[in-house]
Amino acid sequence: MESRQVARREMGLWIAALILAVGIVIGGYLLGNGLLRAKQADRAVTVRGLAERNVTADLAVWTLNYSEQGTDAAAAQAAIQRDTETLRRFFAGLGFPASALAPAGVGVNQNFVNNVPHVTITQRLQLRTTDIPRARAAVARQFDLIRQGVRLQEGSGMTYSFTRLNDIKPAMVAAATRDARAAAEQFAKDSGTGVGGIKSATQGYFSVEARDGEQGGYGVADTPFKKVRVVTTVEFYLD
Repeated sequence: MESRQVARREMGLWIAALILAVGIVIGGYLLGNGLLRAKQADRAVTVRGLAERNVTADLAVWTLNYSEQGTDAAAAQAAIQRDTETLRRFFAGLGFPASALAPAGVGVNQNFVNNVPHVTITQRLQLRTTDIPRARAAVARQFDLIRQGVRLQEGSGMTYSFTRLNDIKPAMVAAATRDARAAAEQFAKDSGTGVGGIKSATQGYFSVEARDGEQGGYGVADTPFKKVRVVTTVEFYLD
């Protein structure tokens, strides 16, 4: 009877030891596998991707500053009115509708020279159009206005804008991400690893600049040919 009890106790101890051993093995495996996964999760590479696209502006704005001066305010005002009519005829002759032109401000300055009053009247007229070829033709003939007596002042250059950026953003971000993955794959190839999924990504800001570096200014038109650029920063897992 006593020998059977001893046998049962030994069997129980053996089973407990077996269960403990299995638990240690499983626990060690899980711990090791978890550490391996954690280590693999730390393996990542951060790269940048670039996307560029040439576009053509879809909006042209020309703010024309012109002035007249003299000792008589009424005469200067009449001269400004003649200049305004000259400008309107100029743009009408190029095929622009009257609605494309709008007053953009007026300024009057009066001073005295040898106790004689002098007045300077400055006026701004703005052309706003989506007809880019016609706008470029107008700029090319701006010296016709000068020959007709309209004194254009500094800041009278044409500016061109690209307003459809939201239409091309998704495709450009996708292209920049592909460029980033290509860089990551080259890095992985050099290091003998593979590229996994995206760990994190940051989209840079979009810039729209003159494609060939032209800048607007007095007597110089901005260019309608633009380059849109975006840089993304992407972190990829490494397999």
